[in-house]
Amino acid sequence: MILDGKCPTGPIQESWDKHRFDMKLVNPANKRKYKVLVVGTGLAGGAAAASLGELGYNVEAFCYQDSARRAHSIAAQGGINAAKNYPNDGDSIYRLFYDTIKGGDFRAREADVWRLAQVSNNIIDQCVAQGVPFARDYAGYLDNRSFGGAQVSRTFYARGQTGQQLLLGAYQALMRQVKVGSVKLFARREMLDLVVVDGEAKGITCRNLVTGEIESYWGDAVILATGGYVNVFYLSTNAMGCSVTASWKAARKGAFFANPCYTQIHPTCIPQTGDHQSKLTLMSESLRNDGRCWVPKKKEDCDKPAGEIADEDRDYYLERKYPSFGNLAPRDIASRAAKEQCDDERGVGPGKRGVYLDYQSAIDRVGEDTIRERYGNLFQMYEKITDENAYKQPMRIYPAPHYSMGGLWVDYNCMSNLPGLFVLGEANFSVHGANRLGASALMQGLADGYFVIPYTIANYLAGVKPGSVTDEHPEFKKSAEEVQGQVDKLMNINGKKSVAQFHRELGKIMWENVGMARSDESLNNALKLIPELRDEFWQNVKVTGTKEEVNSQLENAGRVADFFEFGELLAKDALHREESCGGHFRVEHQTEDGEAMRDDENFTYAAAWEFKGAGNEPELHKEPLKFENVQLAVRSYK
Repeated sequence: MILDGKCPTGPIQESWDKHRFDMKLVNPANKRKYKVLVVGTGLAGGAAAASLGELGYNVEAFCYQDSARRAHSIAAQGGINAAKNYPNDGDSIYRLFYDTIKGGDFRAREADVWRLAQVSNNIIDQCVAQGVPFARDYAGYLDNRSFGGAQVSRTFYARGQTGQQLLLGAYQALMRQVKVGSVKLFARREMLDLVVVDGEAKGITCRNLVTGEIESYWGDAVILATGGYVNVFYLSTNAMGCSVTASWKAARKGAFFANPCYTQIHPTCIPQTGDHQSKLTLMSESLRNDGRCWVPKKKEDCDKPAGEIADEDRDYYLERKYPSFGNLAPRDIASRAAKEQCDDERGVGPGKRGVYLDYQSAIDRVGEDTIRERYGNLFQMYEKITDENAYKQPMRIYPAPHYSMGGLWVDYNCMSNLPGLFVLGEANFSVHGANRLGASALMQGLADGYFVIPYTIANYLAGVKPGSVTDEHPEFKKSAEEVQGQVDKLMNINGKKSVAQFHRELGKIMWENVGMARSDESLNNALKLIPELRDEFWQNVKVTGTKEEVNSQLENAGRVADFFEFGELLAKDALHREESCGGHFRVEHQTEDGEAMRDDENFTYAAAWEFKGAGNEPELHKEPLKFENVQLAVRSYK
């Protein structure tokens, strides 16, 4: 099937405005007749629920955490992009559009990215009005800093807490709607199935994580804003509860999964210290704004204290390899460069899987107080974890799984191929292509929630009779029975290995074979090992506790079961894509100096996979990508 993204035609500068006018509207009196389910209450979901509630729709919002404030969006610390050009350094909507297309290695839709750049300025105004405490300069104006993949300063920030502050803004807007009664908030619920009636999404089935009860909820439309899937690697920068489950349950019901092989490895994470770890800690990319990455030039210097290595004996490898962008090279490039130094046996720290991020030059230039003002909480976090003072000695960092650019396939309206199922933020595939530039995740989540979905969902609901399907429909009972059956199956295996053991083993397979560097051999090895481990899981996992209570073992077992099926699809997609682009690096497809080599002739499309049942080959559908406003070119940051 050749997929149609339903992108507007005509000049791209007018595309979103024209599309908004052409879409159908729902009048205010009719809005309160419709019910919309929003799964996930991070930036995308919280903003969507608050905006739709404000418009007058009846909204039911769901999160597995005990509070919407605990969504993983808080971990996006560094900043949010917008094209306001306050520093007067050459930025514009077109430049943000261009940088995002180029940053994604020309594997994103032009129309979606243009809309993202266009509404970016509205996001900042919205958040300032909500009281988000963005950094200000001496005169009181909003301040900006630089981020990877751009040569302008367009990133708005609140010290190293930007995601948290933006989430609090969305949370306050959401809770205002809860107070007035337009939004009902259901915490401690995990979506375990999508209810599809006559080919349209009409509800969800959840497990109440406190009582264990299986609950059904109906809606005239369903919005998924449930984040990404990189916990398939076990060790990642994501919160432990982040999973692919909601998206994968939708995929099992017919929603296409696009570009699952596009995963981002973040270059600025605290290195792993041993097998005891269950997650990794992200140090914000904003630190590369003033920090310099280096390793010793000579292997024999790697065990020396950093302060004893003379400047002429240091290899500032990003500045050497990418002089135009230096330490602000995009994440995929900076990550592979760090791995390259460590593979050359010039890594530092325990296990020699680390590089230095050095602030001495910046401290000498602007003073320690200024650096403390800009990044103080990040330095505190680093010291708490490592017991090292980064003002006195360089930080040690190493790449780690961080973000997923792939996700459920959606058209320009953020609706999946299943009518009535909308997907927002990191859960969809729409704007980042094969690599996300830093500070663009917050931008996408809030753009989708505040400024896109309020228009596009109305276009769908205008053609739907409100309340035409409720939880009295037989499909809801069938779904609940299937979910209960899965829960019972997991509880009754009573094997000998813990859920965490299986997840750790799966993560090792994924990281070693489908991680930063992929090959035909490694991917085929993963596709051999994953089904074997999955079969063992269903015969030998042990879930303690009972199903009628709070049971994190049971929650995690369900999530790991989904990771097994999804991990296999991720590897298949990576094997299928015979090129290197962005975060997808196939060692067979690289230039002489180790840079990614795209194949535009054969792979300029989004790969959307249709689930055909466990153990069966998924079916590939393609959406061709057209570039009419940005010319395809070799992606160079040199």
